[in-house]
Amino acid sequence: MNKLSEPGGGRPYKRGRPRVPTFLMSAAAFVVVVAGMKAASPILVQILLAVFIAVITTPLFFSLCRLGIRPALAFLILIIGLVVISVVGVSVIGSSVAQFSRNVPFYQEQLQGSVGELLAWLKQKGLDTPDEFTAQFLNMRNIMLVVTNSLGAISGLLGKAFIILLIAIFILFEAAILPSKVRAMPGLTETNYKRLEEAVANVRQYMGMKTLMCLLTGVLVSALLAIMRLDYAILLGVLAFLLNYVPNIGSFIAAVPGVLLALIQYGPGRAGGVAVAYVAINVLVGNILEPRLMGRSLGLSPVIIVISLIFWGWVLGPIGMLLSVPLTMTVKIGLEGLDETRGIAVLMGGPVA
Repeated sequence: MNKLSEPGGGRPYKRGRPRVPTFLMSAAAFVVVVAGMKAASPILVQILLAVFIAVITTPLFFSLCRLGIRPALAFLILIIGLVVISVVGVSVIGSSVAQFSRNVPFYQEQLQGSVGELLAWLKQKGLDTPDEFTAQFLNMRNIMLVVTNSLGAISGLLGKAFIILLIAIFILFEAAILPSKVRAMPGLTETNYKRLEEAVANVRQYMGMKTLMCLLTGVLVSALLAIMRLDYAILLGVLAFLLNYVPNIGSFIAAVPGVLLALIQYGPGRAGGVAVAYVAINVLVGNILEPRLMGRSLGLSPVIIVISLIFWGWVLGPIGMLLSVPLTMTVKIGLEGLDETRGIAVLMGGPVA
């Protein structure tokens, strides 16, 4: 007899292994997935960037088709446009990054001198600073080290632009037939398909409008810095375009290099003017145009946005910070599709109406 009776003469039960709680299994699976993503981040970043390019350019393909252009010709026009933009962008940004890297020692010396003059002026006004603070503040190597590493990351990304573009082209090639393939998946109900279709449309709409706002910010920054005769106006505009994808803090980070460069070239007065220009552009685009054109919020809690920024930046590096919001929105959409995880999606969302 392998069966034992429960205490009190109840029904028999079999002796078996203890069950592992579902929460522990889910947590273990999450840790394994995150560890795998972090280990594969060099490859994963390229794929995610290609998907990002495909997502923001797919509406252009469908728009060309709606204008009466045959799909093959529309696809060819889109590919030629992407190739031209990539070649021009890589050449212009690459040359600017290389030139800036060569001038880093000069900028370091000039910045150290400017900061020294500022501290001396504060001392004349009776605002004494501790010697340790002064020595640490005058050490510009840390700042320039961050700048050099960032430029190195940009150069490395430019070197992989061809692979990223190639992956994006193949994704676009699948875009026209992907809906029919998804609809034919076994076990996918019409309700779930409609929900998935709506979720993809929301992500695509957000990414498209966000890209337009970031592009407008980059153009305005480049134009104003060029009017102020600041070096590397195009490079700083590209930096503003990229960092404005980072929620909450991206626009502030983008302003730091421009203000420091103005301080090096022209002194505190011009640096203050550059800072005011950055603030005016961010207020115009981020606080006036973007809320009106995008119409609605992200559907994410502000706390979740900050946590996702840190998390994806840790897993995927700087590119993860740029893609933190769309990646988190995708995760939230996936959680909404399952009854077991719909509560987590509600907690990740914004205020409940």
